[in-house]
Amino acid sequence: MTSAPVPDTLWFTRCPVPTATGIAADRGWLAGEFAPDGITVRSLQDARPGADRAAHFTHALPGLFREGGNVPALWARSRGERTRLVGLTWIEERQVILVAPGSPVRGAAALRGLRLALPRHSVAIDFWRAMALRGFEGALASAGHGLDEAVLVDVPADGHQGQWAAELAALRKGEVDAVYVKGALAVEAARRAGAEVAVELDALPDPAHRVNNGTPRPLTVHQDLLDAHPGLVDRFLAVLLRAADWATGEPAEVARILGAETGAGAEGVAGAYRPGTHLSLHPDLSATRLDLLARQEEALRAHGFLPEAVDVRTWADPEPLRRARLLTPPPPLPAP
Repeated sequence: MTSAPVPDTLWFTRCPVPTATGIAADRGWLAGEFAPDGITVRSLQDARPGADRAAHFTHALPGLFREGGNVPALWARSRGERTRLVGLTWIEERQVILVAPGSPVRGAAALRGLRLALPRHSVAIDFWRAMALRGFEGALASAGHGLDEAVLVDVPADGHQGQWAAELAALRKGEVDAVYVKGALAVEAARRAGAEVAVELDALPDPAHRVNNGTPRPLTVHQDLLDAHPGLVDRFLAVLLRAADWATGEPAEVARILGAETGAGAEGVAGAYRPGTHLSLHPDLSATRLDLLARQEEALRAHGFLPEAVDVRTWADPEPLRRARLLTPPPPLPAP
């Protein structure tokens, strides 16, 4: 630990998906934990204009906790940002491959030879493209095929409004044969487009074929904060563990929070997340999850998304989570 002054603000950012961070933020527990210390806890998403929201991807903010997709997290580490991996979750968040209405394509093996949509966004790290590539790659691999046995079609996405809009428009126009989508908004978008499910990736028995941006999902913190104030990191993680504990007994409340986090309606949330999602918000650094993240790192690097290799096991630091589990549980948290 250094003599660095205690920060007056801790930041958090999360993707619009199921996270213990989102639960804790909704309940007001993060703010409540640090208020007695005079520390404000702020969401990067809710910050006033002028905040560096790009830090959600770059993690170039020392006081930031991030619980979100692994593509930006690995990319930031690969670029040399001093982050540490302190937890991983695995939450099935409906991943499907869609085809046009009336298409006879069904099953992963049927993707061989098809035109597969790969969106292209003008962003620093195109995680949308990475997700589509990995989704198709996993599906094809489950049937013993590779990406080289399909036709990958670039779909420019700039100027389109809404997630998956560019790919679904290309599908509707007959420019591609299949589109990868995931999550609650994807369920609603697919319904509006009348698209049909060709492959349910969540049904593939080998989890290695379901590895993607959100599976597994990393929880990262900046090394500077961890070095200077490990106790703050431990307490932040302890709140997340308490939030995950609370979620196990509150499926209806978790569904409500997921609706707010994702921006989807009840139908989208119910269609995207399996029953029992509220039981799966606890982070860990199990060997299985680390192995699956290492697979993702290798694939992203092979596809050119990472400028340098990331040694997942060296990146991981299990100590903060271990210490957080040992903290004495406080009295029950009051309703916000």
